[in-house]
Amino acid sequence: MRLRHHLSLAGLALILGAGSIPAMADTPVPVAAEEPQTVSLVFKLRNTQLLERFIDNSVDPDHWGFRHFLSTREFAEYFGPLDWQFHEVLDFMTKNGITINEVYDSHMVVRATGTASQFSALLSTDLVCWKEGGHRYQRPTRRPKVPTEIGDIVLLVAGLDTQPAVRSHALTTARAQAPAQAEAPTAVAMPAPGTLATATPGSYTVGDVANFYNINPLYGRNITGKGTTLGIATLATFKQADAYRYWSAIGLPVLANRITEIPLDGGAGTNGSGETTLDVQQSGGVAPMAKMLVYEAPNTASGFIDLFYRAVSDNKVDSLSVSWGSAEVYLDEDTATAYKQVMMEAAAQGIPVIASSGDSGAFDLNRNFYTPFYSPVNTVDHPASDPYVTAAGGTTQPVTIQRAHGTITVPQERPWAWNYLEPYYVQWYGQYYYDANLFPVGGGGGVSTYFEAPHYQHGLAGRRRTPAAFNSLYYYPNYPSLDGAVLDLTIEAGYPGRNVPDVSLNADPFTGYLTCEDGLFYAGNGGTSFVAPQLNGIASLLTQAAGRRIGFLNPQLYDIYKKYGYGPRSPFHAVTTGDNLYWKAIPDYNPASGLGTLDVTRLEGILNRRRH
Repeated sequence: MRLRHHLSLAGLALILGAGSIPAMADTPVPVAAEEPQTVSLVFKLRNTQLLERFIDNSVDPDHWGFRHFLSTREFAEYFGPLDWQFHEVLDFMTKNGITINEVYDSHMVVRATGTASQFSALLSTDLVCWKEGGHRYQRPTRRPKVPTEIGDIVLLVAGLDTQPAVRSHALTTARAQAPAQAEAPTAVAMPAPGTLATATPGSYTVGDVANFYNINPLYGRNITGKGTTLGIATLATFKQADAYRYWSAIGLPVLANRITEIPLDGGAGTNGSGETTLDVQQSGGVAPMAKMLVYEAPNTASGFIDLFYRAVSDNKVDSLSVSWGSAEVYLDEDTATAYKQVMMEAAAQGIPVIASSGDSGAFDLNRNFYTPFYSPVNTVDHPASDPYVTAAGGTTQPVTIQRAHGTITVPQERPWAWNYLEPYYVQWYGQYYYDANLFPVGGGGGVSTYFEAPHYQHGLAGRRRTPAAFNSLYYYPNYPSLDGAVLDLTIEAGYPGRNVPDVSLNADPFTGYLTCEDGLFYAGNGGTSFVAPQLNGIASLLTQAAGRRIGFLNPQLYDIYKKYGYGPRSPFHAVTTGDNLYWKAIPDYNPASGLGTLDVTRLEGILNRRRH
């Protein structure tokens, strides 16, 4: 893995203060020397090539190791640090006055506490703090450097930066409300008695999801997620009562007392609670008899890393989804490697990890660097771009939308992108209004600049390389209100990177979903935030049907596609019209909709009847 973009330090500093990541409103001051600090030490994997082969074999139906997975203990023994390495790090930290608080079972993460002065000296950096929006944040002035004495063993030390690290991938139709609220809000529709679906765009339920993607035959066979546990990785708390109220209101029987919340690193805040709420409602609605573990951590760099390492180390979930992320270019190489390691551990233990691909179409970075002030840049979202993660993309179902000045029609399913709204909004409210409010909005997709195309994407006619178009970020000088911004970000053209998404489901808020929050129902909700938990629920059904964990999904999905294409027995439906603001849908794999949408019953029939 090598970074295929150039980003100046000045540009990085600006990015770290943009969008969802708070800028320093106050003059930064040094953190008090004795202020306690807790960090996560992430260890380096051993035997990486052997691990890659093990994962490939575990999902190869022609190999004797098909669907034989590792326990956490076995993973630690074969691929974690050696005992002497592990204890060498613990001893080193203790000798430097650092207290060891927690050791993950995988031996891949250690949580440790010391003072600001101790970590500043140990990691060759300084800490500053400031207040923004009533919150206190801190960050190191230089990237923390792992001490030479343990540099061959420890990959990363995270935790000194407390700024929000990522954001949720949920949107509502309110984003498209025109000036003075001229457009009517999306109305709430509930299922008729005795039904689970509304058949009403904007008020769809998990019952509609079952209808769209042919899940009902599995329910008819009593495949409901029974005996499985699905996991949610999230950065906000939620109210369990809202999930039970949602399921009850649509008439869906579910397993009682099924939700367990697991707080990490001091627990999560409430900012983004709507994300966690929908994740639980959707995943648990698709798999109504599955148990649920909801891992919750604060929205910091270490909190997000710890979510995955802890959930995978616990090894209690059979599938795991996340609907938070950020533009891939925010990551440094060590951090990207830290995430890839834990996704590989999940795969080795048989746990599919599913992540939302983002809600900014082909221009993920521009969710922070808004147009029309900044140039659009072809970028993808992480962790969806990780090759060991299944990237969940988005589509728009056929729909006719009533607006104040007429109707807008989408005649057939297409990649989700709000450019189909552009003619209407430009006509009635002007190009600037569209550019500033509705662009870029759509299902995330494109080409990674961090990860090479994995083997399972080789041979696809629709796989793309990083383009030469829209590959530099710069500030448009004709908007003087943002004077002084100087950026230097350039994406290397022609890199054969990992393509995302892998598969897509309906995600457009205008063909979106009901949610229940604080006891009230809301319509017009969407985003790839819905697709990731829906696929998580689908993975739970596939797991029950298989009678065991199904393992890393991507090689299995692509192998099935290469065999069946979009033929009469295929579990994939091609999305052939439209784009995600740049990449076009074609009757093959494409970075706008991936392999297309799913027929889940056919997928189960193929996936679980291969030799094993």
